[in-house]
Amino acid sequence: MSATGDEFGSFPPEVPTDRPTSARVYAWALGGKDTFAVDREWSLKANEVFPEGVDMARNNRQFLYRAVRFLARDAGIEQFLDLGSGLPTENNVHQVAQQFQPGARVVYVDNDPIVSVHGRALLAEDNSTTVIDADMTSPDEIFAHPETRRLIDLTQPVGILMFSIPHCIPDDAAARRAIQGPVERAASGSYLAITHVAANDPATAQRSSQTLTDFGMPWKTRTPTDIDPWLAGLDPVAPGLGDITDWRPDPDQPELSPLPPELQPFLGASQRRKELYEYGGVLRKP
Repeated sequence: MSATGDEFGSFPPEVPTDRPTSARVYAWALGGKDTFAVDREWSLKANEVFPEGVDMARNNRQFLYRAVRFLARDAGIEQFLDLGSGLPTENNVHQVAQQFQPGARVVYVDNDPIVSVHGRALLAEDNSTTVIDADMTSPDEIFAHPETRRLIDLTQPVGILMFSIPHCIPDDAAARRAIQGPVERAASGSYLAITHVAANDPATAQRSSQTLTDFGMPWKTRTPTDIDPWLAGLDPVAPGLGDITDWRPDPDQPELSPLPPELQPFLGASQRRKELYEYGGVLRKP
């Protein structure tokens, strides 16, 4: 939609139009148009300071395809819980999973009202996939939801997905709960696919956290040593945890939509400088 200020009145009042949201900023970097001026302004300011941001978003989306393909095709997972799913775009989780598991069931979870509006419209005819509005830091709320109970069988392995989400939860205890709560409820043989904006240098992590928060979005970049303890007890799938561009790269996977012109100058910036990157991988619950 690429909305402007005078178009805000056409949206439900609960849709936040006075502040950026991670779902809309992320969607813009993937070529999406469901954004407001405040989202585009935040993105441009953030990328001026950390120009690798566009590559990170697009790398994350490409990792989503590879991770979900692995879970559905190779691990035989038939049900998925996508936490912080964001706005629908190309090769969404249910579309990738159902290529390899035609009966795959997916529950998308987000607390951005515009995600719910667009997601429910997209999935109106699909009884095996749904979108729920819930707080990722409250696993009890997610698992008590009737749609989760309808589609997710916790006695069977489930694919838990957290793509580029935990850094949007600045409080460490809340972020840990958002990750560990679903894993604790999942059956043996379940998987967690996770990515998190990270920096190897603690000072860089702190600087980016402060800068991006000051720009208007809650944020906390962490180091791998901050993140790894939250994943203790899970078995990383080869090649393990690290920069997600190194996780089973596939030059033949589907291409992403073109970038909007405003973001084109940042494409490929991570090849010149990479202070921040998406850290993560796929892990199995024994």
